Amino acid sequence: MGLESVIQVSEMSKIYRSGLIRRRRFQALRNVSLDVPKGRIFGLLGPNGAGKTTLIKILLGIVRPTSGKASVLGFSAGSLAARRRIGYLPENHRIPGHLTGNSALEYYGALSNMALSEIRRLRPDLLKMVGLQGRGREAVSGYSKGMLQRLGLAQAMLHNPELIILDEPTDGVDPVGRKEIRDVLRDLAARGTTIFLNSHLLQEIELICDSVAIMTNGEVRRTGSVQELKQVITDAPLRLQLSGEQADIINIMKHRDGFVIRCLADRTFEVETRITSQQMQDQLVDDLRTANISISQMNRRELTLEEAFIEIVGAHS
Repeated sequence: MGLESVIQVSEMSKIYRSGLIRRRRFQALRNVSLDVPKGRIFGLLGPNGAGKTTLIKILLGIVRPTSGKASVLGFSAGSLAARRRIGYLPENHRIPGHLTGNSALEYYGALSNMALSEIRRLRPDLLKMVGLQGRGREAVSGYSKGMLQRLGLAQAMLHNPELIILDEPTDGVDPVGRKEIRDVLRDLAARGTTIFLNSHLLQEIELICDSVAIMTNGEVRRTGSVQELKQVITDAPLRLQLSGEQADIINIMKHRDGFVIRCLADRTFEVETRITSQQMQDQLVDDLRTANISISQMNRRELTLEEAFIEIVGAHS
């Protein structure tokens, strides 16, 4: 694997088995292949049960694949050499309540074999970076969920890892805090750190990720930039700005496959509808002109990542 590929997964499958007599099998991953370049913020999306957590556990060495290969930073996934270079923030992480923000970083730094003097040197800047400046002496038992997430991000960054894997990093964080965390992650990526991000907040993924993979039923369905995924669906809603009588517009649009109409001003309306072919679009324009309805604007509304995600997942459910 070249140095430019931080994560490389090839034809990987994972089958869980349970029971002693009648052993049940559940296939969590099915021939997953994935490549994450260095210095990117890579988003992993999928509904519950898609296989995202299993994939992350394999990359961290918590579980082993049934077949296929996975490499992290040029080493076999799960190897000690790979794990030393990874920072990890798990979902619903737990920090012992008797610790303070400062002592929690000392605890996690020690797990990474960092010297206490080095932890204490780095600690003030880290806490400031994640928005916890001046809160290091407080017991984490009094931290809000958002503060715990910020501290969790700080511990993941503490040993200056080359790869940071984040599982729902902005869960419980307010909008201002989410923006601050996005800024931190962008700064890390600009310095060459690779971010592998799993989140159910599609808007967050859309705002920050360079590339995205969408998983369903243990398979990777689509990969690409956010813009590429949003363009996968070719019949994006058609948006028109029309001038005329509202009753005439509704009479024409009611024969289409659903529409939304909004009044912008006197006799001026915005209409959104799904048109799946050029022939249907031409017919709509003809019908509007015949009814003496003026078309001042007409364009395709760009899908949000959430709409594209629902379309892609729905096609494979």
